[in-house]
Amino acid sequence: MRDYNDTASKFKIIGHPARLQILDMLRRGETCVCHIETALDKRQSYISQQLMILRDAGLVASRRDGLQVYYWLADEQIISLLNWFYGDHDDDGLQCLDGCGCPHCVSVAVADPV
Repeated sequence: MRDYNDTASKFKIIGHPARLQILDMLRRGETCVCHIETALDKRQSYISQQLMILRDAGLVASRRDGLQVYYWLADEQIISLLNWFYGDHDDDGLQCLDGCGCPHCVSVAVADPV
């Protein structure tokens, strides 16, 4: 039997624009909080609040590496749903963002100076 309550809860959670954008970013792979902050141009406390909601719902998982906290998608249904809405992501992973000091962006900037 289908669990309509569980599905409805997931739709309610992903129905928030910032959470939907975070989930879409995470389709590309594990991402640190500071990278999400830079991409959404929102304060860390706001991003953390949205990530906590997603984590509590079991849609994302996290790990800490030193001062950085990384998130990734933990729910295959959400990945399928995002792929259905937006198509397969067409890039090779996390994009480097101007002004982002995360380890990924810093390493890309050092490897490819302008």
